[in-house]
Amino acid sequence: MSYLDYEIGAPIRDDKAPAGPIAERWDRRRFEAKLVNPANRRKHTVIVVGTGLAGGSAGATLAEQGYHVVQFCYQDSPRRAHSIAAQGGINAAKNYRNDGDSVHRLFYDTVKGGDFRARESNVHRLAQISVEIIDQCVAQGVPFAREYGGLLDTRSFGGVQVSRTFYARGQTGQQLLLGAYQALSRQIAAGNVEMHPRTEMLDLVVVDGRARGIVARDLVTGEISTHVADAVVLATGGYGNVFHLSTNAMNSNATAIWRAHRRGAYFANPCFTQIHPTCIPRTGDHQSKLTLMSESLRNDGRIWVPRARGDSRPPGEIPEDERDYYLERIYPSFGNLVPRDIASRAAKNVCDEGRGVGPGGQGVYLDFADAIARMGRARVEEKYGNLFDMYERITAENPYEVPMRIYPAVHYTMGGLWVDYDLQTTVPGLFAIGEANFSDHGANRLGASALMQGLADGYFVLPSTINDYLARAPRAEPVTDDHPAVRDAVTCTQERLARLLAVDGDRTPDSFHREIGELMWEFCGMARTADGLRKALDRIPLVREEFWRRIKVPGTGAELNQSLEKANRVVDYLELAELMCLDALHRAESCGGHFREESQTPDGEAARKDEEFAYVAAWEFRGAGDRSSAEHGPGSAGAPVLHKEDLVFEYVHPTQRSYA
Repeated sequence: MSYLDYEIGAPIRDDKAPAGPIAERWDRRRFEAKLVNPANRRKHTVIVVGTGLAGGSAGATLAEQGYHVVQFCYQDSPRRAHSIAAQGGINAAKNYRNDGDSVHRLFYDTVKGGDFRARESNVHRLAQISVEIIDQCVAQGVPFAREYGGLLDTRSFGGVQVSRTFYARGQTGQQLLLGAYQALSRQIAAGNVEMHPRTEMLDLVVVDGRARGIVARDLVTGEISTHVADAVVLATGGYGNVFHLSTNAMNSNATAIWRAHRRGAYFANPCFTQIHPTCIPRTGDHQSKLTLMSESLRNDGRIWVPRARGDSRPPGEIPEDERDYYLERIYPSFGNLVPRDIASRAAKNVCDEGRGVGPGGQGVYLDFADAIARMGRARVEEKYGNLFDMYERITAENPYEVPMRIYPAVHYTMGGLWVDYDLQTTVPGLFAIGEANFSDHGANRLGASALMQGLADGYFVLPSTINDYLARAPRAEPVTDDHPAVRDAVTCTQERLARLLAVDGDRTPDSFHREIGELMWEFCGMARTADGLRKALDRIPLVREEFWRRIKVPGTGAELNQSLEKANRVVDYLELAELMCLDALHRAESCGGHFREESQTPDGEAARKDEEFAYVAAWEFRGAGDRSSAEHGPGSAGAPVLHKEDLVFEYVHPTQRSYA
């Protein structure tokens, strides 16, 4: 059965968000939520998968409350999570600059920036909690930049006209993660967190319809183990690496959320992927990842290309009147700080016109000459020095002397597991936080909001809502390794790994990953068409079939085997890619990072169709598009089922986004 034969299922709705004034909903929900007595918390075990900002903060906070936390990461240390790579900053509506910011303005900017495809209740809660996050992190000792008077300094990011982004030079993610890590380490030392590094989740254990544990593999010894709990929290990040080349860490993967999807968790808006406009351009087929240059650079850097097509002169030889500062020209109100989706498409457009710079014309200039002349090199170095150093190490070009070259690349995924207001998926007892869920950013995330969401979910939201679940759920019977559901999950995992090892073909996991990534970039990347998406949906099952005939995984499963790790992740990418393309095809509108060429304004901007698509697309797994990948997992081969959650806008009414 083809994925194109998907069914429309019953509507889905979030019944956890309270009614009433939006500014009071989170407080009301926390009051209405049932609590677990401190003495009883010690009787409950919670599994947390992932140790980034969302997972690290959740594990530390739940353990502080008294729960026994069993936590997993595939890195050798929790502090190696990919959150550490975040550079630019974290948003919060503190209004220290007295420039008109407020909780409501952050709420408004986020809904608008997401092109009106996010829930109002969730977004307002995020804006409301943002002010508490900064206080929490300052108390932990996070060294935010400060202005001369001693107050925390802020700067602007794309899609806003205020300065609400707090930062620690170009290392904000690192400093925030170290804050969460020290809190987590305290609980590890106290015996409240049982930490399992170098261990990867490979399946979810569902008992009587509730999430009760996971199947994991020790990446050093290859041992397959099961771990049971009263609730499971996934904080495993996004799925951008389905494109092969992205700004994500190479080991970032979608296995945890995809295996949960196969076990019953709906997957929401998978086609909503973010292309970041300021990345170092690729230099050839040898690359395995791309490098982000922080959006904060757009505060002071000016983006331009030559006015004339094919102008190959060095940038210093191109006079000012022969340069096109195209973002400042097209969007004068926001200039270089338009949202990421708009900046990325604008860069693609000028490159498609033949005005791109660098090898292959796949780049635009990010120029700091004016900033250096205005502020002096020392001040620019103080704000961006580590970013400039990183750029020079990679490109051998000095950005103090010549403009940076940048080009859009895959960076973040707004889609993820569907969750309600409590961050619980459609599988009771399974929670998804941070980038692993879909909830807060709509079709486009504003810069500096990922760190905000991760810490909001982990420090503040989940610890309140998981109490309610554990207090209301009937006291579950202990689950042992010989339970049929546990044996089934272990058997599925062992058979899948054994099959990968047994094929003994002639192609590497990386070759398949590159192939599916290039296919996705071409047909489901910055610009999408119905014809292209149908081609992708025709091609992906063939690639998947070839994968199971030709994959080569040397070694055994009872040892450190990175080829086996990669192959297992590619299995999931080959199924996820199909759902992403189907979601993009069915959503015949443009919104945010999802740009359908058939749906654009006369000016080339995204044209939404609110009367048809103002909903969250939540997909239910019914099997892959062929038998080859479904035979070693739950469910029979078949097309997915689409469940729609209608979006209701009471406070921010949808309009055509304008940043001009």
